[in-house]
Amino acid sequence: MILVLLHISITTLSNALVAIPLTLYGYKITWAAFSFPLVVVATDLTVRLLGKSIARKTITYAYPLAIISSVLIVYIEGNLLSVAFRIGLASATAYAFGTLIDIYAFQFIREKYSAWWLAPALSTVISNIIDSYTFFFAAFSGSDDQYMALNWFEIAGTQTILKIIIGLVFFLPTYGVLLNFLLKRIVKK
Repeated sequence: MILVLLHISITTLSNALVAIPLTLYGYKITWAAFSFPLVVVATDLTVRLLGKSIARKTITYAYPLAIISSVLIVYIEGNLLSVAFRIGLASATAYAFGTLIDIYAFQFIREKYSAWWLAPALSTVISNIIDSYTFFFAAFSGSDDQYMALNWFEIAGTQTILKIIIGLVFFLPTYGVLLNFLLKRIVKK
């Protein structure tokens, strides 16, 4: 249950932040690029410590609740209900595709290579590409939001690159620290 709540919280926060555009060094992104990589860390730790089955169940339970929380947060921000539904469904679908692919990529890489950092690093790259392009296409391609409809591809690209950089520079070390901490706690029990 804690994992489901963690996933829903990160997804909901990211949906609130995706509505806030930002230009960083001339590149168009949204603030969600800074929060969503946390879901990859949580997913990868779940796969490594509890297995693919628990990670898949977490996503299965979080998916419908992520839709509801996403729709509510986007609607509360003052968007039309139709916009909130579109963004909520796009977000939850991108979340499900990205994290499910992350689970399988992480496990496949982990089984092939022994370096602790390789599986979370490569799965971060793969899942963030899938998540970003799925979300921005579904949410904004042909939407009434002219800025996002015209710029979704560019924003998805820069958002992807930024999420990957953040994931590798900040969250990969966090993953390593959390993995060591959790493994020591598991071994003590």
